[in-house]
Amino acid sequence: MKIAVVGVGVAGSYLLSRLRDEHNIEGFEMFDRSRYFPICAWGTSKNVMKDFAKKVGLNFEEYILHTGREMIVDLGRELHYIRLRGLCTFDKKKFEEDLIKDCKVRFGMRVSSVLDGYDLIIDSTGFNRSLLPKVRNDYFIPTVEYRVKFSNPPFDDFYIKPFRELSGYLWYFPLGGNMYNVGAGDYFKRHCRVLDEFIKKYGGEVLMKIGRPVRITPPLYCQPFYFGNIVGVGESIGTVYPMLGEGIIPSLYSAETLVKNLDSFERYSKAILKMFKPYVTVFEFIRRGLTSGLNLKRDWILLFKIYLHMRFREDRYGIQARIRDFSKVINAARRRT
Repeated sequence: MKIAVVGVGVAGSYLLSRLRDEHNIEGFEMFDRSRYFPICAWGTSKNVMKDFAKKVGLNFEEYILHTGREMIVDLGRELHYIRLRGLCTFDKKKFEEDLIKDCKVRFGMRVSSVLDGYDLIIDSTGFNRSLLPKVRNDYFIPTVEYRVKFSNPPFDDFYIKPFRELSGYLWYFPLGGNMYNVGAGDYFKRHCRVLDEFIKKYGGEVLMKIGRPVRITPPLYCQPFYFGNIVGVGESIGTVYPMLGEGIIPSLYSAETLVKNLDSFERYSKAILKMFKPYVTVFEFIRRGLTSGLNLKRDWILLFKIYLHMRFREDRYGIQARIRDFSKVINAARRRT
């Protein structure tokens, strides 16, 4: 087939590399090549990423910048430590560049309408969802991130500070060599103030500032996934994990699912809904907290389902999941102002 991939983030880049040997495939990216930069904390689970990289002939170990030992969770009154099981940061920019190295990509070309002459058009434009119908009642978290160089880093491993009611969190992810991605996202838009307070407190040289909203609406509520000969992948169809705002691995799962179902959009849609069904539970828990506050007595069943989902997928998330850790974080988020 002749295929156009609109948006060359992680899902689009992966599809270009994955399909180039069997199809006539071309990518389109609205940013110039010199200006393109992956807006992301660059955190992921190496346990899963190594398998995706292998499918396209790459060795994921070559891209790892830092492998974490523990997640430092700032609960306000105390620091809580959660063991990690493969959570790492990686050079996402180089990884995506290597994915498209031998592919045809047109940079600096914004596509907002149907392209003529293609059998299939893949919308991998992320939050913009440029080619598919807009999502009704869309939920998103505004975020901003700084690339910071510290002469004296305040923490030497992953660190997060959840906002009240789990409306978002501040993150601090090591990139090696005293370089860190430090950012924050908050549904109630307190993130810029909190991020600037963190930088002011700990110092550091801010080298770059970037930001964008992150969709937390799950796939069930982002339908349709296809329209005519256009089909969506990644964040454009809601594959970000609502609890963590994590979208790299979910986007790759959706892309690989499309590869296996190129001949049937209906079968692809059913597979996506099944794969991301647990995200509906997570989203409902987060949505209730955002609209009416966290209530463990009311929502304990949802929270327990979330815990079980992560408990049996520790390698997938790269983090140890224990009920005591869940309880500590939730209780702190309820009382924090």
